[in-house]
Amino acid sequence: MALTRGFKETIQARVEADPAFRKALLREGVEAMLAGDIEIGKAILRDYIKATMGFERLGEATGTQPKSLIRMFGPSGNPQARNLFGVIGYLQRDAGVRLAVSTAPAVARRGRQRATKARAA
Repeated sequence: MALTRGFKETIQARVEADPAFRKALLREGVEAMLAGDIEIGKAILRDYIKATMGFERLGEATGTQPKSLIRMFGPSGNPQARNLFGVIGYLQRDAGVRLAVSTAPAVARRGRQRATKARAA
């Protein structure tokens, strides 16, 4: 389903006006990818890039062609880890944040426990 222009403009305006929202959007995109939801993570990061710097500036900063970046974050894109982490590293520096991985109880574990209980019943 295509997003309406109003929604995209709303995200753009919020990113420009609210630094906390901008940082949260970056964090959510990376967290989605780390959780294995690659398509959602790429979509969030694509929106973040469009709303903050655009693919032209990101391409100049990372030494990657803007069209390659657009494909990489597109629905059928399959970025190499080197390229993806290079982009994420630059996005963090540009935003003035440092994202870190930490451990937490696995949400999926609870799902497996429920599935096991359901099979046992």
